[in-house]
Amino acid sequence: MNKTEMGSPTSGNSSSGLQNSGSESDERKRKRKQSNRESARRSRMRKQKHLDDLTAKVSHLREENSKIVASIAVTTQHYVTIEADNSVLRAQFLELNQRLDSLNEIVETAGGFWMETGQGGGGGGFYDGVMNPHNLGFYNQTIMGSASTTAHADVFNCC
Repeated sequence: MNKTEMGSPTSGNSSSGLQNSGSESDERKRKRKQSNRESARRSRMRKQKHLDDLTAKVSHLREENSKIVASIAVTTQHYVTIEADNSVLRAQFLELNQRLDSLNEIVETAGGFWMETGQGGGGGGFYDGVMNPHNLGFYNQTIMGSASTTAHADVFNCC
């Protein structure tokens, strides 16, 4: 046998060893690629689930925000209505206060007139009870107004 013949079985064994080694390397590369694909797929699935969760959360928060905005609108409308009612009541209070002051002025003026003319004397009559604040008896009653009275007609409108 010559050296080439002797080398050929050796080189045959070497090449088959390289083929085995290459085959194992190819198998490892294929498994690694498959593992990477699976890992990438899982990563995409996690990312999609996270995106879906965030989308659901945004939808929920928008719905909640709409409810809050509607609630604020209703509350604001109630506030405006109550503020308008309050303004009307303040105006009525001021008007009634002015009328009361005018009536008190008239009573004081009339009381002075009756005292000067002698009609308010100690005869125990009606005018003595009205003019003497310490002797009012059943005439001393609180004047109260109600919304129904002021809504239907102006009770104090004499003119």
